[in-house]
Order: sequence, then C-alpha cells, then structure tokens
Amino acid sequence: MTHNPPPGHIVTVIKLDPQGNEKIRYQGTILERVPNGVIIEASWTLPARDLGYTSFEPGDRFTEYYYTDRWYNIFDIANPVGQRKGWYCNVTEPARILEDHIEQVDLFLDAWINPTGEILILDEDEFAEATLSNEQRNRAHQGLQALLYMIEQRQEMFSEIRTQGQ
Repeated sequence: MTHNPPPGHIVTVIKLDPQGNEKIRYQGTILERVPNGVIIEASWTLPARDLGYTSFEPGDRFTEYYYTDRWYNIFDIANPVGQRKGWYCNVTEPARILEDHIEQVDLFLDAWINPTGEILILDEDEFAEATLSNEQRNRAHQGLQALLYMIEQRQEMFSEIRTQGQ
C-alpha cells in the first residue's frame, strides 16, 4: 500500500537487498509529493567516504527521488554550501512508500553522473554475480536504459547538466 506523507514529514529510508535483508536505514524529510513518488532531503551523517570518482562528506545534502513506477531512484548530491557534486542513481525495484518509511530493493547496478554529464556505470560485476530473478535482472537492465535515456535527453533533474566551461 502506498501512502502520501506530507511535505515536512520525517521518513525512514530502508534499503534492502534482493532477498529482503536490510542493508542500511537513515532518515530524511519529505520535500514534495509527486503523483508517482516522493522527493526527500537527507544529509550524509557517516564518516567521509572517498569513492574515487567523488567523495561523500558529513553534511553533504542528498535530494532523493523515489518512484513507485520506476526501477531506479536518483540522488542529487551537493556539498553543504549547495555546490552540486553529481547524481548517484541506484537501479532498484519500485519504491514502497508508506506513512513513516520508504522501502526499496537494491538491484546492485548504479550510475554516477558528474555535473557535466559524464556517466560512470558502477557495480556491473556485483550485478552479474547477484542472485536475482529473471524479472529483477530484466527490469534492472530496463531501468538503467531508462536512466541513460533521461540523461542523454537532459530530462527532469538532468536538465541541469552543464556543458564544459559553464
């Protein structure tokens, strides 16, 4: 059952593995309800994490887009003063949005998009080795293709990709 928690409402985000085991949980604040999901804001509260292509630092702001009808979510990440670091996209099952929490099953494939639109596909080896159903595997590929199309077409939040030198 999907609920529509109001803006300003605190929710807990619960990321699950494909077998339903909890991987991480954290809190965020609902910014906006949209017909097919919610947009929340959360802050990075863990120690700094250098990923090579970017780093997550305490205080980084994550504007997170969860959809009930798409096989991915999108995190628009900015430093504490609002400078965009990029977008981190998780290929996932559609979100379950409940009154006090959001559940999402992670399907391992991820993508990083820097502010100029360069794309880095992540965790393909993890995805290849994962125990997934045929539907999860097929939908994950479709979700990734839909994301890549959105980026290429500069749709929705990706309309803010800047060209080199901007």
